[in-house]
Amino acid sequence: MNASQWQFWIDRGGTFTDIVARTPQGNLVTHKLLSENPERYDDAAVHGIRSLLNLRADEPIPAAHIEAVKMGTTVATNALLERKGERTLLVVTRGFKDQLRIAYQNRPKLFVRKIELPELLYSDVVEVVERIGAHGDVVQAFDVPAAQKALEIAFISGIRAVAICLMHGYRYTQHEVALKALAQKIGFTQISVSHEVSPLMKFVSRGDTTVVDAYLSPILRRYVDKVQAALGDVRLQFMQSSGGLTDAHHFHGKDAILSGPAGGIVGAVAVTQLAGFDKMIGFDMGGTSTDVSHFAGEFERAFVTEVAGVRLRAPIMQIHTVAAGGGSICFFDGSKFRVGPESAGANPGPAAYRRGGPLTVTDCNVMVGKLRPELFPAVFGRNGDETLDSCTVIEKFEALALEVNRATGANKTPEEIAAGFLQIAVENMANAIKHVSVARGYDVTEYTLTCFGGAGGQHACLVADALGMERVYIHPFAGVLSAYGMGLADVRTIKLAAVEADLSDATFASLADRFLPLAQSAHEDIAAQGIPAAQIRIVERISLKYSGTDTTIELLVSRGARVAELVNAFEATYKQRYGFLMPNRALVIESVNVEAIGATQSVAEIASQKTVRNAPLAAHATVRGYMAGATQDVRVYLREAMQSGDEIEGPAIIKEPNATTIIEPEWRGTVT
Repeated sequence: MNASQWQFWIDRGGTFTDIVARTPQGNLVTHKLLSENPERYDDAAVHGIRSLLNLRADEPIPAAHIEAVKMGTTVATNALLERKGERTLLVVTRGFKDQLRIAYQNRPKLFVRKIELPELLYSDVVEVVERIGAHGDVVQAFDVPAAQKALEIAFISGIRAVAICLMHGYRYTQHEVALKALAQKIGFTQISVSHEVSPLMKFVSRGDTTVVDAYLSPILRRYVDKVQAALGDVRLQFMQSSGGLTDAHHFHGKDAILSGPAGGIVGAVAVTQLAGFDKMIGFDMGGTSTDVSHFAGEFERAFVTEVAGVRLRAPIMQIHTVAAGGGSICFFDGSKFRVGPESAGANPGPAAYRRGGPLTVTDCNVMVGKLRPELFPAVFGRNGDETLDSCTVIEKFEALALEVNRATGANKTPEEIAAGFLQIAVENMANAIKHVSVARGYDVTEYTLTCFGGAGGQHACLVADALGMERVYIHPFAGVLSAYGMGLADVRTIKLAAVEADLSDATFASLADRFLPLAQSAHEDIAAQGIPAAQIRIVERISLKYSGTDTTIELLVSRGARVAELVNAFEATYKQRYGFLMPNRALVIESVNVEAIGATQSVAEIASQKTVRNAPLAAHATVRGYMAGATQDVRVYLREAMQSGDEIEGPAIIKEPNATTIIEPEWRGTVT
């Protein structure tokens, strides 16, 4: 890093935008602000950079003083969830107009009789006369004039984004290439082609992925251009869903779905390994949702996933998300308590945020005394300088207690009701962790629960208790770890190719011809982003499955690997995950992929010096809080006053610069 320049690492989340900045002196400073505050600023990320540089709103950002801005964003995710992407034209082989609507005819909820299909992303469909067979033979010649006329009609109607997905186009690309040239000639500004976006078989998921790319890329490009215009010549990089950074002009819609959460996993893995723990469950609780992940030596990615009702076939960090965040709305439906999935978001936010919002999980923590206005950043109110509004929270819970007691005949206090909502939220989050661990054959009690996100530390001990986990790790930057992860991430790209051949010595030997062009292409992509060749590493992987099945296992391919070793590794992983083997079935190579990793900077953290105190760590204050079913004295400690070796017995509240950490009764906290 240039010693005289700043770096900004930013996570633009659904509720808060977190910034970690490295100053020219090498110090790390943090800043947190609401992602949406239209009365005060247009874009949270740019406003945060201006604030840290002490610039006025009308002052240009000095590009010469900034080395890079590394960023994760929810812009694409929100556009997908809210169906606010670009009007998109889908171009398919004649006869397959409704294929993406028909899809796989699976029933996610078996006993629901009224099936509500997700809204389609594309606005119109064009069927073109063409057909290439499964082995490359031209079954139907490409009717170019008819295709051009259909594209021109769509263009005249105002559509500017087109997704092209033809039968067997992932392998035999000539007709897709010709259609792309036609679309460029007509003037379409966004052209996504399936053999470039997702070069793998399975028409439905390949088509969906291509449509998503066309639908989201223009929205993403407008946001990227807006940020780049404000930053000038500053190098701008974005986090991809696969866990690697890429330059802004290489950032596409299909790679942006989990941009922010991916940064969180990168950061969590890095700091957990530095702390000496090799198995990690990532627990990222933010304002809108909770993301959980599993790590046992290597990033786990899903190559087929579903987001907001859309099937994606692209490398994405394996993250399980539940609608349980600090902003999840808590309500009583007349007979039972419910938490989420609706969220109060950033605007209006929880009731305590002074914008007239409903009761949420955050308000429950205010009610039981875990979140205290005097310890929370004063970023609320019209001028952004007021603390949490505990009075409104207490009034709302008192009114809710009257309603609950009247309906049920119980005699619950507001604190008991708030604690009940918290218990529901904790169970939702614990079940999400079981989904990525226990359900896949891992013993969760052997793992460290690495908590981050603004709300993670408030619920860490309760979630660990629900799972039987005994160790929780909370980094000093836990409240902004997704942003911190942007600074620790490498530049990465993944190239894929379909194979679909039985595994044998001959087919495995022939894979060298598949890996080589992928490796060259991936290496060129990383080198083009300014990474020296000596810092680029190539990783090769193979996806295997039993013949006649759809479930693949991805394995690393090392130099000199043999087929027998791959079979053993496949069977060990398959048995752990699914509990059985099919020894009489042949193994099929579904696809191969190559990842190029460009190291951007080494991770080094300065440990605090262990000093001997003359007396035990003194509490900053003692307050009353409702924990473990009773109101009791709770000691408050300041993170900056703690030293290596300090131990704190629960119940306790630790005020951190960017978060609040709760040590529940019968838990002990140790500063490493």
